[in-house]
Amino acid sequence: MQVGQSIPHGELPRETDGQQHECVLNEPIHYPGIWTPEGAHDFLHHALPRLEFQLSAIFLITQFLHFLFRPFKFQRLVSEILAGVILGPSCMGKISKFSEIVFPAEDEMFLDILSKVGYVFFMFLAGVHMDISTITRSGKKAWTIGLVSVAITMIVVTGFNSALYKILHQYHVPAAKAIVGIQTLTPFAVVASLLIDLKIINSEIGRLALACTLISDLITSPFTAWMRFAYADMDKFMSAKTTIISIIIILAAILVLRPLFMWIIKQTPEGQAVRGFYIVLVSLSVLLSAVVSDSIGLQYHFGPFIVGLTVPSGPPLGSTLAEKLETLISGLFAPLIISTCGLKFDILKVYDAGFLRIVWIIIFVFSVVKFISVILPALMCKLPMRDATVLSAIMSSQGIVELALCQNYFMNQTIDRETFASVTSSVLLVDIVTSLTIRLLYDDSRKYTGYQKRDIQHLASNSEFRILLCTHRQDDALAAIKLLHMSNPTRGSPIGVCALHLEKLVGKAAPVLINHELGQKSSSVGFRSTKVIDIFRFQGDLHPGFISVQCFTSVSLPQFMQEDICSLAFDKVTSILILPFHRKWNHQGRLIHDSKVTRTINCSVLDMAPCSVGILIDRKKMSNPSCVPSVLHRVAVLFLGGNDDREALAYGLRMAKSPGVHLSVVRLISREDVVEDEWEKVLDAESLREFKLRFSRQDNVAFKEEMVNDESDTALLVHQVAEVFDLIMVGRRHREDSPLLSGLIRWTELPELGPLGDMLAAADFQKPVSVLVVQQQMNKIKG
Repeated sequence: MQVGQSIPHGELPRETDGQQHECVLNEPIHYPGIWTPEGAHDFLHHALPRLEFQLSAIFLITQFLHFLFRPFKFQRLVSEILAGVILGPSCMGKISKFSEIVFPAEDEMFLDILSKVGYVFFMFLAGVHMDISTITRSGKKAWTIGLVSVAITMIVVTGFNSALYKILHQYHVPAAKAIVGIQTLTPFAVVASLLIDLKIINSEIGRLALACTLISDLITSPFTAWMRFAYADMDKFMSAKTTIISIIIILAAILVLRPLFMWIIKQTPEGQAVRGFYIVLVSLSVLLSAVVSDSIGLQYHFGPFIVGLTVPSGPPLGSTLAEKLETLISGLFAPLIISTCGLKFDILKVYDAGFLRIVWIIIFVFSVVKFISVILPALMCKLPMRDATVLSAIMSSQGIVELALCQNYFMNQTIDRETFASVTSSVLLVDIVTSLTIRLLYDDSRKYTGYQKRDIQHLASNSEFRILLCTHRQDDALAAIKLLHMSNPTRGSPIGVCALHLEKLVGKAAPVLINHELGQKSSSVGFRSTKVIDIFRFQGDLHPGFISVQCFTSVSLPQFMQEDICSLAFDKVTSILILPFHRKWNHQGRLIHDSKVTRTINCSVLDMAPCSVGILIDRKKMSNPSCVPSVLHRVAVLFLGGNDDREALAYGLRMAKSPGVHLSVVRLISREDVVEDEWEKVLDAESLREFKLRFSRQDNVAFKEEMVNDESDTALLVHQVAEVFDLIMVGRRHREDSPLLSGLIRWTELPELGPLGDMLAAADFQKPVSVLVVQQQMNKIKG
């Protein structure tokens, strides 16, 4: 027999001349077609069409199950696992010759290769979605929950591992340790995928979960790697060598790939997608990093994950990579590693019931430990019980990372087929319970509800004052700049401006959020914003150290603009966002512009904003302090009491620190005896007491109390104030039964401004005074 000669199926090679021979299995790959004599055979006898049929069957069953489970809002992972179980030995595999014809043993290699390639790019995309700077912006709650959850889990795991040899036979100890390791993981990629599936990744609870998971993941990853080296038959020299090389990979990614990716961004015009050549170049770096990782003894997805971390998140590069790769990778290839898990076992076959019982006990115990390790610190941080439960459910979810690790343990025979089936089934059950829990407890209307104060009243006096200024027109930007200068930027408390120009999406172009700070080339999309952006940039250049400016343009449909506004305010942790009023007047006080679209956007933002909101009504009265620095700006705060009035007072106090501003606080008091909320009275009194204590000796600050009988007296007083001041600041919301406003509330035309703001913004109101209507950050959290 000659080298490379094929042999008939079912026969063994015979040695006739004492020489060693190489045997090649004659496996047909391509289907010759039904019109040829060879094509008369079943097309499933050929490798390529059989693989295509396998992929089609997995994909179609997954899609059908996902559609079936849509009312329950289950993750796709549930459908993907069940698709593998249905096509595997547990279900259809019991049909005579089904597995032999459709899923023969020799085809496992092809599916495994495709699933591994999909998993490599999935982990790369997970790194792209992960923003490391989240850690620096994470508050005390995220750090507390992340660190405490890791500490509790590690303590329990350490105690359990030390007792394993006393409880189990030595043969079962490695499997038990592997199960514990899988159950205690909290992978960022899994949590991010869950939040994307549930469409809550941009919510406050979603961001908190991502921050906690990122902190937990970065702490546990080195510990997990060390444990893996400890359990493996690897000497200390090899472990040290592998660790050093992994550090070199990380440094190479930071020092070489990161600058390369930034160069690609600078070569891309604003508002446009990255060129296809650069996408291919990035994909090549992903594959090469996987080869290097696998070659030095690391997990093959380590390198791609590190490459993903070095990609700047968001547009244009991060968003283009996600757009190009997400559908194919997350929709087809990466789920193969999930579905193939179900193809590898028969869930009904049990050989060692005793150990299987112990496996399920371990799974249950550590699922409870994982849940408790999150909910306890969450409650310590004063999260409501409902939100703490949702957060624990999110961080206790399991997914593709756990299944990939479980499959690796199964392939290297750390766990047997029964244990593999149990762990896979537990992932399925955990995800079903997680999805149902979140669906029952999470309220989507509280998407941007905050767990930390994002307002002016609670802002530290020596911290940066972050403000989001939204504009539709050039005169909106000019009015916002005037307000900005009155806000008293100092070196001790500088103002961080996030300027957002809102443009209506025209034609068939895709919505885009342009970041003008990336050094990209200008384009036709960004050109329309140039004048507005230049106005803000000039202020940053004119006052370095006092005002810093970041400029963005949102090109979107009007009904979705509020999402960009709130998401940007949320990301930048702003204390207040300023919206332009939908009406415009000329210098003679004549109404020249009334936009219903702008009003709709403003109302939507007021309902869902993650911070305080101000609606700026500009009547061209405020002068520009940068042009006439000697002008004294007269600002009044009308104080009736309540959250919004306290916020307006806090903003006024910040302005009063500027020598160019004269602040008058006018408190309206009812002559009638009014039943008020005692706690609100205490808060109002404390705010006024602090105001008097801090500014009692300043010549540019005045305080006055006015006794008012009813709403007519209130209206008269407001008109008198409007005659004297340049800017009036009022709260939006007040008690509906207040005798000072009862009549005004009934006749309110624009409820988004409140009764006082509505009066000052009326079309027939001829006083040339500008108004800022303030709404403090809404707190909708309930236990």
